Amino acid sequence: MKGKRAIVTGGGTGLGAATAVGLARRGVNLCINYNSSADAANEVVAECQKLGVEAFAVKANVAEDADCRALVDAAVNKFGGLDVLINNAGITKFAAHSDLDALDAEDFLRLYKVNVVAVYQMTRAAKPHLASAGKASIVNVSSIAGVTGIGSSIAYASTKGALNTMTLSLARALAPNIRVNAVCPGYIGSGWFTKYQGDSVEQQTAENVAKSVPLKVASMPEDIAESILFFAGPESRHVTGEFMIIDAGMHLG
Repeated sequence: MKGKRAIVTGGGTGLGAATAVGLARRGVNLCINYNSSADAANEVVAECQKLGVEAFAVKANVAEDADCRALVDAAVNKFGGLDVLINNAGITKFAAHSDLDALDAEDFLRLYKVNVVAVYQMTRAAKPHLASAGKASIVNVSSIAGVTGIGSSIAYASTKGALNTMTLSLARALAPNIRVNAVCPGYIGSGWFTKYQGDSVEQQTAENVAKSVPLKVASMPEDIAESILFFAGPESRHVTGEFMIIDAGMHLG
């Protein structure tokens, strides 16, 4: 993948950061998107540059179409084209599934705009550049919640189910020059629970997951990033319209 050019949305922290560094190790030049985590994104940029690639950070709210277009333009203007798009940015709201009053229409719309609509907007903005590159790849970061319906909230699970369906639709629409696939992680020790519920919940969740899933391990961002790199690279050149579950067996119950 040496010399390829990629955008990673939500690339400043967690899975996005691990993916960006993994791509850099393969020689990919990177446009790292962030919305609020500027310091973290700049640290990722520095780490990627140490690996010998070009990298820079761009602030953009991918829920806004104008920001998506500006983000893609920034990458193309810098690199002269685009080969890979990693749609990683996502948000949630934690709410017990049994408490239907814990979510309202605004919660659904807010999550849907980032977790689903933003992916469409980024893909639409990137399409002409990816298509002209040929053999391009889009990887959407979904969730096991979109397969099982179990997750941080019904709203979140619903958006990831929609994203899986969109992945299939886009794979058909963009073939043969652009492949579109998705990864569906389970728990990731990426600070997701810390961000929304605090450090103690993050630690307890990791311990509970490691005890309960068949493989007896709590996945870390680097574990999931390996699958994203597979879809982004030539090893998956005959794969499109696929979503890969990487959850240490969580979906098996």
